[in-house]
Amino acid sequence: MQKLVGYSGEGDFSHRKSMYTNPMDLGIFSSLGHHVEVYSLPCKRSRISAPFVFSGEVCKKQKTTIEVLPDECLFEIFRRLGGNKERSSCASVSKHWLMLLSTIHTDEISQASEKESIPIEGHLSRCLEGKKATDVRLAAIAVGAATCGGLGKLSIHGNNVVRGVTDFGLTAVARGCPSLTDLSLWNLSSISDEGLVEIASGCHQLEKLDLCQIPSISSKSLLAIANNCPNLSELSIESCSNIGNEGLQAIGRSCHNLKSISIKNCSLVGDQGIASLLSSASYSLTKVKLQTLNIGDLSLAVIGHYGIALTDVVLAGLPKVTEKGFWVMGNGRGLQKLRSLMITSCFGVTDLGLEAVGKGCPNLKQFCLRKCALLSDNGVRSFAKSALSLESVLLEECNRVTQCGVFSILVNCSNNLKSLTLENCYGIKDLALKIPLSRCNAFRSLSVRNCPGFGNNSLVLFGNLCPQLRNVEFTGAHGITDEGLTPLVRCCEAGLIKVNLTGSVNLTNNMVSEITKVHGGTLEILNLDGCRSVTDASLVAIASNCLKLSELDVSGCTITDSGIAALACATQLNLHILSISRCRLVSDKSLPYFAKLGVVGLNLQKCDRMSSCGVGRLVDHLWHCDILS
Repeated sequence: MQKLVGYSGEGDFSHRKSMYTNPMDLGIFSSLGHHVEVYSLPCKRSRISAPFVFSGEVCKKQKTTIEVLPDECLFEIFRRLGGNKERSSCASVSKHWLMLLSTIHTDEISQASEKESIPIEGHLSRCLEGKKATDVRLAAIAVGAATCGGLGKLSIHGNNVVRGVTDFGLTAVARGCPSLTDLSLWNLSSISDEGLVEIASGCHQLEKLDLCQIPSISSKSLLAIANNCPNLSELSIESCSNIGNEGLQAIGRSCHNLKSISIKNCSLVGDQGIASLLSSASYSLTKVKLQTLNIGDLSLAVIGHYGIALTDVVLAGLPKVTEKGFWVMGNGRGLQKLRSLMITSCFGVTDLGLEAVGKGCPNLKQFCLRKCALLSDNGVRSFAKSALSLESVLLEECNRVTQCGVFSILVNCSNNLKSLTLENCYGIKDLALKIPLSRCNAFRSLSVRNCPGFGNNSLVLFGNLCPQLRNVEFTGAHGITDEGLTPLVRCCEAGLIKVNLTGSVNLTNNMVSEITKVHGGTLEILNLDGCRSVTDASLVAIASNCLKLSELDVSGCTITDSGIAALACATQLNLHILSISRCRLVSDKSLPYFAKLGVVGLNLQKCDRMSSCGVGRLVDHLWHCDILS
């Protein structure tokens, strides 16, 4: 105290000279800074987070001490935090801390803190789309996922133009989410090989990889995946113009658990890459999809020979494949387990090639053929005689196929065939054919969409052959009348469940009445959209006879408020969805009836006599109903 009392402003207690000889004693002033010349007892360390300057100017708050530290020091601090929750809490302090934490690899976390972490098993699933896809969000996911069991599935669809996902974001995921098993990246122009190489290096458990419209990546990415992710089982690549044969060859050599591949619109991929991949994974590969590729007959030959485990094959847009390719694929005798085959826009599909495929795939269940212009009735007939296990067939835009080819499928596959769909097949004409009356007791579903030549004669044949029909669809069938449809309806012994007659302009109330009388006890869905001859009489028949109807579409029909009233008054009717779009005779008088029906879905679009005010009141009243107006 003598020194303090005798202090004159200079000497031992001056600004430039300390009264303490031990440097550690300076700690009581360290929080105040060297500008402060006021003494205070060291009873408690100051809580002031920044020094203040008493110089007549406005006091200025400076940065906290920890923010002054270089990133190297912060990195060392963060990797020694007590656990995942502590790291997540620090990440919420600032963007700077978040991005720094996201660069810490799981292997760099101190062992002492790692013991307290929650086990990472990959339970979380995250999807970022459009503007939400940014590096900051990926960094937050990478840091925070560990506290919730780890990230298992990540989908990034679309790009943020201003702050899009870059390799930095993928690097953060690679370092913080070793449990990742499923990665889907679509339409990301700012992603390069660097990001995917980091994913391969950090996510060794990766099983599913989906890459679509990423122009900057190349085979280098697939090489890294092949070398680091041996558990890869599903690979899908679409519109990646720089990925070529080398990457696919590497996947085939290293990924022995590969079960599904899909390659679409990759210009550098050719026979060399596809053949190598398919032959290497012959014992595990079950699904193959090849679309819009520059491959030829060699790839199909490899499928036919090495596809011993294949169950599903899709071939689409392969202009270089010829008749020889399909012939060799069928005669390769390797497709014994194939159950589903879809072929679209392949001009190499001819009668000879399809016959070979039928013989080479004895267990084929589902067959879909689209836009194959060279195929005729002879090929369809030969195919049906060999593929006796067929259960479902779809023919679209096969314009050389006529009724003869269609009914040859029914006759030859009568024991197993359940479903037949004809779409835009302009070669079909309404002919009175004489065919063996071999009943198809397994047949359940018939769909005819926009085949203008399909008419009453064909309906009669189907009625005679298929007594167990449950679902029928005749869309745009202008050649169908009450006279042709009535025999089919009466021959369906099991009871129709779904009936779609969209655009059948020649059908009348008599036909609707017949359907409801015969099948009112089983009918669940009835679509009469565009049947302009249908009036209120049909709604009265529906209200009187249908016990299980849940969906009704009478859009474009000539119905009025009276018909809606009839539906509302039916005690046994329990409609869930009603569509009266384009019914211009329905007015506001029907509003109370809609409320009484209690539907959960109601389509009132283009009902001109209904006021917006009335519809608004209905929306307020039926708050539980999804109303389109």
